[in-house]
Amino acid sequence: MSPITALSDSAPLTHMASCALPTPWAEFTLHVFQEPATGKEHLAMVLGDISNGQPVLARMHSECLTGDTLFSQRCDCGAQLEAALRRIAEEGRGILLYLRQEGRGIGLVNKIRAYALQEQGADTVEANHQLGFADDLRNYDICAPIFRHFGIHALRLMTNNPRKLDALKELEISTERVAHIARSTDKNQRYLQTKAKKLGHLLTPVRTGNEE
Repeated sequence: MSPITALSDSAPLTHMASCALPTPWAEFTLHVFQEPATGKEHLAMVLGDISNGQPVLARMHSECLTGDTLFSQRCDCGAQLEAALRRIAEEGRGILLYLRQEGRGIGLVNKIRAYALQEQGADTVEANHQLGFADDLRNYDICAPIFRHFGIHALRLMTNNPRKLDALKELEISTERVAHIARSTDKNQRYLQTKAKKLGHLLTPVRTGNEE
């Protein structure tokens, strides 16, 4: 087991272990960080030299078990994850944070409950509200100590979510947005439209799966 190294005296995360992670696109180095207060674990997939002071191609990806692992077509999460890893591999340098904030922070059980409400006609935001949750409960402050750990001060962030950009601005991390739009399908069009209309995601234009 790798030595446990605290990021700083006040940091909410601790670096626990690292290993090589071969993927279809490149061999990344996988790092696991833990929140001591909750035991929740977050991951960082790193490729190349990201501590040389140059802006780093990055993705802050929130866990989506159904989309990332079970191939759900309700969302675009799995497609975004794969596209981000491919893009980092093509560049030969970058970092992907895999944040354990399932269902925009409401957890897996409540996410499945929200899916059931969506089957009854609610959109993804309305379902959250019906369960008593806000639109989005994710906390991006946990990213700052990870970026500091790797000596990263400037990002080229693959995202469509302005909340991520606002959070990084508050954390004083220089960030350039890189559009990260996955193809829509007949199963996720309403989901994408809701993200654009109600959550402000920058998804115009959203391409359809029938386009070449």
